[in-house]
Amino acid sequence: MSATGLDVFDKTLQTTHIWLNDITEVIGPDKQVAWHVLGAVLRTLRDRVPLQVAAHLGAELPLLVRGLYYDQWHTSDQPERYRTLDEFLGRVAAQFGAIRPIEPAEATRAVFSLLSRYIPEGQIRKVREALPEGVRALWNEPPQDPS
Repeated sequence: MSATGLDVFDKTLQTTHIWLNDITEVIGPDKQVAWHVLGAVLRTLRDRVPLQVAAHLGAELPLLVRGLYYDQWHTSDQPERYRTLDEFLGRVAAQFGAIRPIEPAEATRAVFSLLSRYIPEGQIRKVREALPEGVRALWNEPPQDPS
């Protein structure tokens, strides 16, 4: 028997826990912080890429993460046109909310690495190509081990 009574919910919970565990390996063992980091990076990414690319990326996300991704989305405001890595990271940091201090670049690298592992390569290529050069370069950097 499933834990929630619906297999689709069990699967998205399991997948979301796997994703959060992957992020905690980089930023530390707090899943609540990992959830905020995941949302901050995904929403900043979503708001920077063209509408069609954002929608296709959203379709690849686990159901629970998809809700986080689409939260407070206003398609009329998209895409934002900032061009530098610092602007991207500033927007990520602004979305962290009330969590312990996290380095935005390291958090972003952790989520980019996660997406590269779990999202089809062709979709990731389209997302990366829609980003400014500095953000694309950050995507290529592996996350650092917190120890």
